[in-house]
Amino acid sequence: MIAIVDYGVGNLFSLVSSLKKVGAETVVTSDRAVIERADKIILPGVGAFADAARKLRESGLGDVIKEQAAQGKPLMGVCLGMQMLFEKSYEYGCHEGLGLLRGDVVPMKGYIDEKLKIPHIGWNALRFVKDNPLFKHIKEGDYVYFVHSYFVSGCEDSLIADTEYGKPLTAAVAKGNVYGCQFHPEKSGDVGLKILQAFCEL
Repeated sequence: MIAIVDYGVGNLFSLVSSLKKVGAETVVTSDRAVIERADKIILPGVGAFADAARKLRESGLGDVIKEQAAQGKPLMGVCLGMQMLFEKSYEYGCHEGLGLLRGDVVPMKGYIDEKLKIPHIGWNALRFVKDNPLFKHIKEGDYVYFVHSYFVSGCEDSLIADTEYGKPLTAAVAKGNVYGCQFHPEKSGDVGLKILQAFCEL
């Protein structure tokens, strides 16, 4: 069973639907006991980092996620959920993340060409940086769907794929049992389904 953590900032319906399509048993939950019983955890997220971090902290779910990850349970963050796995975000101030991976969430503004639109919305090709089981059903150059204005920097030790949007942007990360996708696999067609399937098979 895969527990999708419900802390009030996720677009959960499409994620649940996609996981069902690949045959995964899922539950959307904010219950600590259910998360502890699950085989795997997905941390979704849309919106502002500070709000999400506050909700994780106040609900106690951040501690549950860190405990389960420390025990070796596969964990995947999606979009803002991926950003939450890192140490800090500089989105409207400086805010602490879960600190499961090394790196900071920083603005695209001032990094990419000013002629390019922010947020970065649309389909971009994946460029593999390291081999990873998450990619076993897809190939380099496959397209996935992004919606974001911030990206993770300083994550060389966990970076497994990037994408080109004027400059390289972190697309996917993995270290040990902790995984993350900046893009939305649940909105990325067959490629996204294959990535979710690979996570289910870990």
